[in-house]
Amino acid sequence: LTAADPRVLALAAQVTESREQDIPLLLLKLKGILNSASLGCEESKKIKQDIYYYDLTRYCMLVLRQDHSRLRGGWATAAQLAEILSHCCVGLEVKGDPEEFYKKFLPSAIDNLLFLGRRLQARFIRALKDEEKQDFLRWFQTVTDAICWLFGGHIQLAACVLQNDHFLQLLITDDVETAITMMSVLHNILRVNSSVLLQVEEETLHSVLDELVYKLSSTTNPVIGNAATKLLLLVAKFCKQLVKLLTARYTGLKGLLSKQWTGKGFDRDLSQLLDLLYLEQSSGKGEMQRQHQAACIIQAMWRGFQTRKRLKKLPQAVTTLQRSFRAKRQQELQHLKKQKEDEALKLQMQLQRQRAMRLFHERQLALLEIIHASQVNKYMEEMEGKSALTIQRFWRGYRARRNYHQQKQSLKEYKAAVVIQRAACKFLEKRRRRRLLSPWKDPKGLTDEQRLALQQKVDDYIKLHPASQMSEEMSKELHMQAQEKLAQFLLRSRLDQRAAQRREALLAQVNTDVELLMSAPGLAKTTEKDLDVFMSRSIPVATKARQSHNTMLKYTRWPWWKKLGDEFMEDDVIPDDALNAELGTLFIGGRK
Repeated sequence: LTAADPRVLALAAQVTESREQDIPLLLLKLKGILNSASLGCEESKKIKQDIYYYDLTRYCMLVLRQDHSRLRGGWATAAQLAEILSHCCVGLEVKGDPEEFYKKFLPSAIDNLLFLGRRLQARFIRALKDEEKQDFLRWFQTVTDAICWLFGGHIQLAACVLQNDHFLQLLITDDVETAITMMSVLHNILRVNSSVLLQVEEETLHSVLDELVYKLSSTTNPVIGNAATKLLLLVAKFCKQLVKLLTARYTGLKGLLSKQWTGKGFDRDLSQLLDLLYLEQSSGKGEMQRQHQAACIIQAMWRGFQTRKRLKKLPQAVTTLQRSFRAKRQQELQHLKKQKEDEALKLQMQLQRQRAMRLFHERQLALLEIIHASQVNKYMEEMEGKSALTIQRFWRGYRARRNYHQQKQSLKEYKAAVVIQRAACKFLEKRRRRRLLSPWKDPKGLTDEQRLALQQKVDDYIKLHPASQMSEEMSKELHMQAQEKLAQFLLRSRLDQRAAQRREALLAQVNTDVELLMSAPGLAKTTEKDLDVFMSRSIPVATKARQSHNTMLKYTRWPWWKKLGDEFMEDDVIPDDALNAELGTLFIGGRK
């Protein structure tokens, strides 16, 4: 065994010890190492074996999958690495494990190269500046040349390229430059392996032919037409079975070629293709077969249209996903920023409170130093009184707000209960009336035997229980008693009905008053119209209410020393007996 190339060893050590973003630029040194030896010599083969055994070719293949817009060197480095990878694989003789190289490594390399080509094609289509478009097109052509060089050195990869999904997606494009490049790749595949179309699956073959026919039918560009015509001619020359497939699957292809592409600069190739198609058609086909061919063309056009439609929607879906991700990340950043601002504000408020408390204590100490010693106790008593008043004021406000909220919730619950009870009572009353007014149902008819049996039972009962004789005076007296009881019942029912109506009216009036009190505006927003709603129409009641209100105002204006014991009493207890007398006869919204 000969020693490995020291340059390869040094580069492998650098790649192993370097960061991931620096690896692509380091791998470019392979180009100088490969160019140092002439192509095909033993030294070149030895260098390629060393590069493969030290996994530098695998590094090149894996780097092609990365997003080179964020790496040093950009997409130009990716194109050069694709070229280096193809040169490393062509002419390489693997001795250790050839099955791993031919069945796993080479198909993976083809897949990564096609994936890189798709990325370059997408960026070429989206580029706006001419310089960027030219750069991306040059790099795209470099990658396709690397693919052609790779399957040119390994013929078995031609079928692998055709069956790859990325190749078909690269071929299905409306862009002229990249479409011409991909058709040249297909042309090279057919020249390298003329029977490759018979080796691939039928679905793949139909997809390629459908795309070529679609390009001929959907464009008027002579460059596209020339490339597609040459490809179809090459397919027809290499295999007669494919000529049959073209004539059977695409019935209108001959008319399309003769009408649309005659006189466009490639009449020689066009006439050869038409001769092959007409020669195959001379064998004759039935009307059913022509209809089948027409249906196949329509299906091919529709499948091509659907495929393009799906491919056009892919960038929009990716853009939407990126937009939603950025929006979510922006929301999280705003939430963190707001949280930090709240914490800073809380800390600032705490510092301000501490500073204010310190200033207050300093001011108090300064005042105590100024005041005479004999006045200190008096000043402290005044400060205690003011502090007590402040505490009482805040406590009363808190208690009033708490009671208001509690009463408001209880009133809402009471109102809801009343509504539910009213609905339930109405429902029960309707059901009761429905039962009382139910239509009379005639009894079922009796048969003759049942009628005789029933008559026999009646006769037996009459014999066992003979009726007592009643005089006419007793019958009249019994009738008078029944009439009196009926009159009493009707009178009681009328009185009960009036009492029920009165109760319903009182409940409705109470509910109305409660609703008015609940929906009443605040004192700051009250107008004269709002006051008229709560004014009683009875002059004595209004006068009494005004007097009670004035009394309440006087009570609230009393000095604090007259109400010292009131804060420990309930809200509905008023200590003054005179005040109780004033409010004792006041009924709001009702009648006494």
